[in-house]
Amino acid sequence: MERTPVIIEAAINGFTPLTRNPNVPKSAEQIAADALECFAAGAAIVHNHGAVFGDPEAVAAEYLAGWAPVLAERPDALVYPTANVIDGALDVRHLELLAATNLLRVSLCDPGSLNLGGVDAEGIPVGSFVYTNSFDAIAVQMEQATRDRVGPSLAIYEPGFLRCALAWWRAGRLPAGSMFKFYLSTEQGYMGAPFGLPPTRGGLDAYLDMLGDCPVPWAVSVVGGDVVGSGLAQYAVERGGHIHLGLEFFNGDRTPTNASLVREAVEVCGGLGVAVATPDQAAEILQLPRR
Repeated sequence: MERTPVIIEAAINGFTPLTRNPNVPKSAEQIAADALECFAAGAAIVHNHGAVFGDPEAVAAEYLAGWAPVLAERPDALVYPTANVIDGALDVRHLELLAATNLLRVSLCDPGSLNLGGVDAEGIPVGSFVYTNSFDAIAVQMEQATRDRVGPSLAIYEPGFLRCALAWWRAGRLPAGSMFKFYLSTEQGYMGAPFGLPPTRGGLDAYLDMLGDCPVPWAVSVVGGDVVGSGLAQYAVERGGHIHLGLEFFNGDRTPTNASLVREAVEVCGGLGVAVATPDQAAEILQLPRR
């Protein structure tokens, strides 16, 4: 049987500062140009953060400003935003507004909670921020995706995130078009402190053991490191998975562009004789709902 093409998702900015990598796109114009370069390089999906949070209409408008040039040139492009918070609570109205334009086919859900922070001079984790997604908040995200017919990209930071998502799958309630992204953390993590499982074959194997016979497509990502350089991109492809990369999570002794990271993943796939998915093929692989 021919191997399913590999979906490459590029998370192009996140909260990564320009002091770490001057190539991180921040403005709407930079995001548009960067996304187009990623699609040209072989990405099937692009995820970005905006600078505006709060008012749902303002948040949606900022995303659309960055996406409009992309979708004008690449109407097949799959793009999606990050979460929005109002008064400390998750709010999905920007997702509803974006879905109403019929331009949004991929959504998001983070099905769990975890501590995020830095480390002190002794390497002890410090900070008071807890990224919180209660079971009720997770239900709101799942129900929004089902209602608006968009496929959620589910970030799996910790094993408990996957157990929650699998409960939705076993109940027959996981939204159509879902994809699991296994976030394996280096010692640097997202904000300086590690979390979850390490970026090793054993770490990925543990998630795949939990996944069992669940057929939901999955991707591997290395937070605070290099998914290709670590060898995990190749291992994931060999195990039947997909690749999540980009400057949101990349950290190392070089300052690549997002497009160059995509090209490195494409080379891995080529070396294994596996095709890279186009956005249309990714939509078929994920079984994204028709709009």
